[in-house]
Amino acid sequence: MSALTVWKFNTPEGAELALVKLAKLQKERLIEVQDAATVSWQLGKKKPRTKQAVDLVGGGTLDGAFWGLLFGLIFFMPLIGMALGAAMGALNGSLADYGIDDNFIKSIQDQVSEGTSALFLLTGNVTLDKVEEAFKGETAELIRSNLTHEQESQLRENFSGHS
Repeated sequence: MSALTVWKFNTPEGAELALVKLAKLQKERLIEVQDAATVSWQLGKKKPRTKQAVDLVGGGTLDGAFWGLLFGLIFFMPLIGMALGAAMGALNGSLADYGIDDNFIKSIQDQVSEGTSALFLLTGNVTLDKVEEAFKGETAELIRSNLTHEQESQLRENFSGHS
């Protein structure tokens, strides 16, 4: 089973640093990163920089068009306004099949802002205790996922920096 999670970091570099650590864990076969993308929003910038982690996952499960559409809906469409609203509504509806709905988009818009970063992660198998150990002391906030409430609660407990 694949899981899509979105992690927020309180620095513009946090998501990229976490991705470097995940690459090492993947080489050790402790996590299966099927796809990943980062959003980094430097202080003083009007919009964030987005990047698909092609180096980490090869071709990736999802393609650049998916990430482009998702990041466009979250970060760039609000700047354009309602001019393309109807067309985007249809695309947005098709994303809802994957747990990406208006609430998902709104929560990320509300939480990922100037001076922060986010890691969008599609994972398969995870050796949770080993990954948890590798991220001990790191602070990341799980802001959205398509996991069950129990799985999400476990992730929040393990990675929120409050353990």
